[in-house]
Amino acid sequence: MKQKKLFRINPYLKELETEIIDTKDGFILPKETIIFCFSGGQESDTGYINNHKIIECKWENNEILYRVEELDLKKGDKITMKIDWEKRYKLMRLHSAAHIVYFIFKEMTDYTNIIGSNVSSNKARLDYLCDENIKKYIEELEKRVNEFIKEGHTIIMKEDENNKEIMHWVCENYDMLCGGTHVKNTKEIGYVKLKRVNIGKGKERIEIYVN
Repeated sequence: MKQKKLFRINPYLKELETEIIDTKDGFILPKETIIFCFSGGQESDTGYINNHKIIECKWENNEILYRVEELDLKKGDKITMKIDWEKRYKLMRLHSAAHIVYFIFKEMTDYTNIIGSNVSSNKARLDYLCDENIKKYIEELEKRVNEFIKEGHTIIMKEDENNKEIMHWVCENYDMLCGGTHVKNTKEIGYVKLKRVNIGKGKERIEIYVN
């Protein structure tokens, strides 16, 4: 049986009742999960099982295992999973904002040579190989990104046609492979602030913030 990752279907779920289908080295494997574990540069959710905080999670064979503080759980046990919704929603907004920044910056400059990215609950970032200072683009980029967000475009997550374990983030004509969590509409993102950061010779960073 493959674990159902419900955050891919409905990232707005805040609580889930499920059961443990396996245990391994102090970790548990729930039948379904709503709690995202670090992947693709997105920070893990803060989550709880039976009101005890998850202290570690990991991917193994495309399934997510969790270790919970001060809780002895075994196969077949019923559990309740909860997430820190405030943190999750911030991650959803920032992650979708990062994709929009990427595509609009690409339209403005043709830059696609990403060397790193990250989404935390404080900010998102895109790192590029780039020989020029991109500060001159930031004001216009921020303007275009916020105009696009305010227009209220629908965002969907869809399975890859050839592999159901691979997901696509899709917004209008923008399509990117992504297994993270996202808002349903760009209006949910709110106002975005951008900052240029030099991270070394030939490298540039765009930092992304939302209120």
